[in-house]
Amino acid sequence: MRYPGLELESFDKAHIWRKYIFFLTKKYFKNEMLEVGAGIGSFTHNYLNKFNKIALTETDENNFKRLKIKFEKNLNIKIFNNLVANVPGKFNTIIYLNVLEHIEDDINEINKAAEKLNQNGYLIILVPAHQKLFNKFDKAVGHFRRYELNFFKNNTFNNLKLIDLYHLDFFGYFLYFINQIFFKEEVYPTKLKIFLWDKIFTPITIIFDFLLNYKFGKNIICVYKKE
Repeated sequence: MRYPGLELESFDKAHIWRKYIFFLTKKYFKNEMLEVGAGIGSFTHNYLNKFNKIALTETDENNFKRLKIKFEKNLNIKIFNNLVANVPGKFNTIIYLNVLEHIEDDINEINKAAEKLNQNGYLIILVPAHQKLFNKFDKAVGHFRRYELNFFKNNTFNNLKLIDLYHLDFFGYFLYFINQIFFKEEVYPTKLKIFLWDKIFTPITIIFDFLLNYKFGKNIICVYKKE
């Protein structure tokens, strides 16, 4: 996998969004965890000081080097330039945050991740939702697809039980849709748009996601448990 990288820099400033994701999923986080496709470590800071055995994997060479520099003083973190199947050991939690859409054979990837989970461990996946929203941005950052809930409902993976599946980012859906209408030629969202989405619309969408019981939104969170 290779990432253009520009989107990582831009979304690195989306602090409220990442805290929201962590709030929703933190009950599944356990010590001895692996973050697959950690990018430049933007999400890692949310749980960095809560666990003492953390592994990060990143196959992009530039991002891998940045992770090494950023976390070189954190002795509780090990960083690998490997695919999940080649990361040594097994884990109690494995997370894929906006990573699975970059992988062509996503079903095989989930099965490989399942093999690296301990019994009763959790696999947490965040992906962009609704293939009808697929646009120039998705192509530019190397997305193979966006997802529907049925992908996670209908596929059977190695010893994994689906325990949580829902949409989120209600307002983000409409912002994304409107942006496609009025900014057809835009590939990467501007820093101002990301700022407004994160600092203004994300706090609002947190409330609406809850009120709508996470039935609709621009993203999907899926959680499996290893049986």
